[in-house]
Amino acid sequence: MEIEFTLQLALILFTVALVAGFIDAIAGGGGLITIPTLMWVGLSPAAALATNKLQACGGSFFASVYFVRKGMVKLGQMKLSIVCALCGAAVGTILVQMVDAGVLKLLLPFLILAIGCYFLFAKNLTEGDRARVLQPTAFAFTVALGVGIYDGFFGPGTGSFFALGCVTLAGFGLAKATAHAKVLNFATNISSLLFFALGGKVVWLLGLVMLAGQAVGATLGSRLVVTKGTKIIRPLVVTMSLAMSLKLLAEQYHWDFF
Repeated sequence: MEIEFTLQLALILFTVALVAGFIDAIAGGGGLITIPTLMWVGLSPAAALATNKLQACGGSFFASVYFVRKGMVKLGQMKLSIVCALCGAAVGTILVQMVDAGVLKLLLPFLILAIGCYFLFAKNLTEGDRARVLQPTAFAFTVALGVGIYDGFFGPGTGSFFALGCVTLAGFGLAKATAHAKVLNFATNISSLLFFALGGKVVWLLGLVMLAGQAVGATLGSRLVVTKGTKIIRPLVVTMSLAMSLKLLAEQYHWDFF
């Protein structure tokens, strides 16, 4: 479908991406806004997913840079996890072309809802670190690799899965877990984008406009993570988990309120 690129369209996409980048930097789930917008513009589902990966790379990159500059993430300690996340996303992108994702689609709303419930009811979510359950190498080959495969294979809620793993298994406080999750999510986004680009699915002009909006929104959101921490992360994670679950259920059962 031919899409007429106008200043009005550019402003809409920029604004939508800014809001999504802000939400993504704190809790994830910005794709709830950006993917429907790209399809509303006239992109096919495949092109919308591919273009969404481009703009999501912008948001996750700028949020990651901010967190690294603030000392919340030490990249040297994450090298193996980043590599595993990259490789996992590549594997997932290949697998999705070979395996039926139907069972995962049925289970996913309930998995994401469970994450929201955990963040809502867990009493040990603080800014302070706790004892690690998994050492960095084990974390890389389980959480980073596994969630990376999931992101390449399916995708919704990737940031929430990374954050949950960082809190429960890496022993990070909530703000630090959010920062590390964003770096890992950037790695999976880049890997998936490469495969989409090779397939010619990315609409670059639209994606680059949204990438600019994501950069602004992600920078603002990541600043709030640093300054507000648990006070803002926890309620937004719960809200976005509920929203993602409802959206996925609506798609499965053809509810008409989404």
